Amino acid sequence: MSGDNPAATFRLEALDVMDEVERALLDLGRRLGDAQLIDAVFRGLHTVKGSGAMFGFDDLADFTHHCESAFDKVRKGLVPATGELVSVILAACDHMRGLIAAEADVAAGQVFLDGLSAALAGAQGVTPVAAPSAGAHWRIRYFLPSGCLANGINPLALLAELRELGDCQITALTDAIPPLAELEPTDCHIGWEVELSGAITREDIEDVFLFVLDDMEITIEQIASESTPANDHLPTAETGAIAEADRATKNTARVSETVRVPADRLDDLMNRVGELVIAQSRLSQLAEDSQNIALRSVSEEIERLAGDLRATMMVLRMVPVSQLFGRFRRLVYDLARETGKQIDLVTDGEGTEVDKSVAERLFDPIVHIIRNSCDHGLEDAAARRAAGKPEAGTVRLFAHQAGGQVVITITDDGKGIDVAKVRAKAEANGLIEPGANVSDHDIVQLIFHPGLSTAAAITNLSGRGVGMDVVKRTIEDLRGTIEVVSRPGEGAVITLNIPLTLAIIEGLLVRVGQGRYVLPLSAVEECLELSEEEDRRSQGRSLISLRDRLVPFLRLREIFACDSPPDPFQKMVVVASGDARVGLVVDQIIGSHQTVIKSMSPFHRRAAAFAGATILGDGSVALILDIGHLLASAQPREERLRAVG
Repeated sequence: MSGDNPAATFRLEALDVMDEVERALLDLGRRLGDAQLIDAVFRGLHTVKGSGAMFGFDDLADFTHHCESAFDKVRKGLVPATGELVSVILAACDHMRGLIAAEADVAAGQVFLDGLSAALAGAQGVTPVAAPSAGAHWRIRYFLPSGCLANGINPLALLAELRELGDCQITALTDAIPPLAELEPTDCHIGWEVELSGAITREDIEDVFLFVLDDMEITIEQIASESTPANDHLPTAETGAIAEADRATKNTARVSETVRVPADRLDDLMNRVGELVIAQSRLSQLAEDSQNIALRSVSEEIERLAGDLRATMMVLRMVPVSQLFGRFRRLVYDLARETGKQIDLVTDGEGTEVDKSVAERLFDPIVHIIRNSCDHGLEDAAARRAAGKPEAGTVRLFAHQAGGQVVITITDDGKGIDVAKVRAKAEANGLIEPGANVSDHDIVQLIFHPGLSTAAAITNLSGRGVGMDVVKRTIEDLRGTIEVVSRPGEGAVITLNIPLTLAIIEGLLVRVGQGRYVLPLSAVEECLELSEEEDRRSQGRSLISLRDRLVPFLRLREIFACDSPPDPFQKMVVVASGDARVGLVVDQIIGSHQTVIKSMSPFHRRAAAFAGATILGDGSVALILDIGHLLASAQPREERLRAVG
């Protein structure tokens, strides 16, 4: 993707415009009389149509023209915006995306056009809400980039776009054409001066030049007319030029501050940074064993530079979860129409950042959860009224950072999970013994078991439990945890705890027997020595008192079945996730370690206690402990010990 491939650049930019159109449409669905949203939709469609024609995407331009024309009627107050029209254009946007990606069947677009005609016909009897904009008069003077023809830009298409905006007078500027002997046939030497009149805004004009605006010379000024009040103080040509100079400066700054980079290049760079960190670790090991002061100095400098590079690389890969949450607005809109329910989506903490690869892999699990919440969690309007609730149900997405993790909660205010139904299904499937003493909390967690669904009827939406095993497996593959809490009659809360990144972490290197293991440093609360007296007193109970709180601990020697005798002074590392804490007893705490995470083979993934592996400075391998799994295994033990005590 770059300037040497105009079609690829257009696809990326056009998809961004389509996202903006979709956001404006979803907002318009709630505020049908909002003239600014109507203008935003029209401008976006107009831009995609014109730019598509300019870059040779004729099928896209032809299809989008019909949608743009419909919203032009809305914009001019000839036809009102209706919920059905918004719905049809949203569906048409999906087809446009397919045309942009060259994946859609062109003939399939007729179905959307038929729906558009029906929506316009149905709106004829409704009083329009948007009034026509006041007329304006503009003078545009511009020169395209010299290499625009070689990049596939069609100057005539741009002029045609300007003509469509309103009354238009065009004058060619030929002063810059060189002598024939010096003329380069692939360069554009002609400029244009255009006078426009009509219900036109500066944004309408800029949208015509969206894909070349930052590289061209252009002056846009509003000029006075007989219909313009004398006290409107419109800019003169001089002040207009100054304003445009300021605008050009801002555009230049914006371009220099933002560069679009293909995701695979970032991934490749991250892999190389990871290998550099491993090599730096080996160099540090050699320098530590050497008496060469110069080597140690160089090693320390490289360690500092590698650390700075790693930190910079991590920031480059971080994206706000708003990019993830924004994709669910359309999902909830479609689910509301499909189920016939009123559903509001509320988001919070959208500025929280997470590694882009984590965000991408979180999309499908959250889709499963939201579909379940909307289909089987939220009641219909009648049931909600009977329960004393607002007719509109609410799904809330909230994200925040906790140490080295991002916590995402998906909450609905529906009827909650029917524990009795889940228990009956679990007993029928042989997951629990009939009449067994199992807490409601543990029963609810059974929805993650494969094939466990309490849905009364099969629909095209997932019932609670259908697909939830896939959700859990995906979250665990991300080294995260998932937990669900149900409140009968009030709704359900599903909490995802996900690491910020999957590539490089700061770790605490420990030794257990002859093996070395890594604990994510973000999960470590404190390190202490387990005295012989405390060790003897805790035999059979595995609980220690820390600041008036009992904390369970696990002896990793027992879990890993170490044959060698334990060190005389055992150490304890207290780790935590949320409110859960557990102590891990080890033989030795070696120190901090920059950990490049390597995936384990499918065979070794069966060992649930490990989240991955890393290569140490001496070339040996250390396993990375899965804190979530260790916390989960410690909780039942703590409950049993407390019951005995």
